[in-house]
Amino acid sequence: MNSAPHRSGVVAIIGPPNAGKSTLLNQLLRQKIAIVTPKPQTTRNRIMGVVTGSGYQIILLDTPGLHAAREEMNRQMVRVALESLAEADAVLFLADSAEVVAAKREQRAEEFKGYLDRVACPVVLALNKTDLLPPERLLPVIDWYRGLHAFSAIVPISALNGTQIDALLAELVALLPEGPQYYPDDIPTDASERFIAAEVIREKIFLRTRDEIPYSTAVVIDTFEEGDPVVIRATVLVERDSQKGILVGRKGAMLAAIRKSAIVDIERLLDRRVRLYLWIKVSRNWTDNLNTLRELGLA
Repeated sequence: MNSAPHRSGVVAIIGPPNAGKSTLLNQLLRQKIAIVTPKPQTTRNRIMGVVTGSGYQIILLDTPGLHAAREEMNRQMVRVALESLAEADAVLFLADSAEVVAAKREQRAEEFKGYLDRVACPVVLALNKTDLLPPERLLPVIDWYRGLHAFSAIVPISALNGTQIDALLAELVALLPEGPQYYPDDIPTDASERFIAAEVIREKIFLRTRDEIPYSTAVVIDTFEEGDPVVIRATVLVERDSQKGILVGRKGAMLAAIRKSAIVDIERLLDRRVRLYLWIKVSRNWTDNLNTLRELGLA
């Protein structure tokens, strides 16, 4: 009796900002790789995660949220997300099940159809945050999405709680072609330790600051010295002097708090002690500067 063929392939996770794409990636990987905050447009770069199971391997591409972008950085983020579609064997469109209210439905229908019409491969719809939606409101939402696209499957989930994650995995695996295992069992991502460290620092800035500050900052790892402790020196870019003052805080309190909370997470990820040094640098209007965006891997 022949065993089932091994399946492997690329699944691009796309969808609007704040739908929970990074939370879902971390849930599927059973560890935190992508940073997560309550603010939209937290993810800027494409992040690869590898889910390996019995008879399958899924290479997941977590992408920036799809939105009507005005600034150059945001346009580049949307470009990265849409370009990921060309590499995919299947697409996972993730949406907030509670987000589509009557007032926004017509606008959202046109926007979502525009994204989905670009997809040439099978699409699975995952309706996230069902833990926040009364069951009687879920069926009308599913019907509304059925009118937008011929989805291969629709799976209501809670990425935060892990509800229906196994069912979602099964639907994705069924769409993958037969193929070998490309990555070892213990490789959850191709992201470098430098990249993950920079993302953790940026997450702490997102969580501790308000208004435009998180969106006007970027983190550059200047040096990453292996050892025990690992010594990391990083520069935080901001656009204005006033933003630098806020990030430093009274007597350096804000920067110290960001540094302290970042160390905790980076040490957990690296499983080593970490010594972290942070500097703030004003780089005026860097979010609209293509050269700076290229240096940051955002263009």
